[in-house]
Amino acid sequence: MNVSTHPENLDAVPASRHPWSRYVALGDSFTEGIGDPEPSSPGGYRGWADRLAEELSRGHEDFRYANLAIRGRLLAQILDGQLEPALELKPDLISISAGGNDLIRPGSDPDALAERLDVAVGRMSAAGATVLLFNGPDIRDTPVLGMVRGRVAIYNENLRTIAARHDAVVADMWSLRELTGSQMWADDRLHFAPLGHHTIAIMALNALNVPHSLVPALPKPLPAQKWQAARSEDLVWAREFLMPWVLRRLRHQSSGDGILAKRPTPGPVFGAAFTSGLEQEADGGTAG
Repeated sequence: MNVSTHPENLDAVPASRHPWSRYVALGDSFTEGIGDPEPSSPGGYRGWADRLAEELSRGHEDFRYANLAIRGRLLAQILDGQLEPALELKPDLISISAGGNDLIRPGSDPDALAERLDVAVGRMSAAGATVLLFNGPDIRDTPVLGMVRGRVAIYNENLRTIAARHDAVVADMWSLRELTGSQMWADDRLHFAPLGHHTIAIMALNALNVPHSLVPALPKPLPAQKWQAARSEDLVWAREFLMPWVLRRLRHQSSGDGILAKRPTPGPVFGAAFTSGLEQEADGGTAG
């Protein structure tokens, strides 16, 4: 499902007005873009961070974007493996979403996680970067994730304190009620679908007070299912997604083992593959 603004409509929207020229994204699968497949994007996924960078780059020829996020990473792994490389790139805008994979683990401490994140955000801010912090969505009705809703709420309150202390911007996913819709989530019910990533990108741009060309999508709600059909889908989901996820936890494995960052160095947002796709579409082809 392509929910981005069509290329020929972009000229009608004023270029984004903002002060940033180099953006680096840190995090896990959420920031890597899992759930939003796009073969022409680096790593094969697009995601909210790519969509955010696409908008920030409009009208800014010198804008550069790097994405160091890797799926499955815990907070400590993100800070130990991504923070120093990010600071070396000298960004003036950094986004970080970290701690979600920790919170779903038994015995995790949202206060201890926030204390470590606080130090890292302080370093980013001291380096002169605007910091964009993502809190967690309200996962009350989400299978597996819903059981840790209380921890997420505590962590979110800590994030607001961190943001106030370091003059960071909070991208408030908890208040984004649209994310409760099933169409916002991928089939694994753990990651966001393309529409979810699109909606989050709009929220992040609004949080940064950046004019943009993205238009909220208003899909028709799914028709009500009979109990038997819904139960059958749950069983398929449990077999294909839940059990592999549980087994990885028991084996202390990560979905990011062996995976490298998809955009390790700052570069133009739109590469050759994307450009050729737009040219084909403009010529009447069927890109994608």
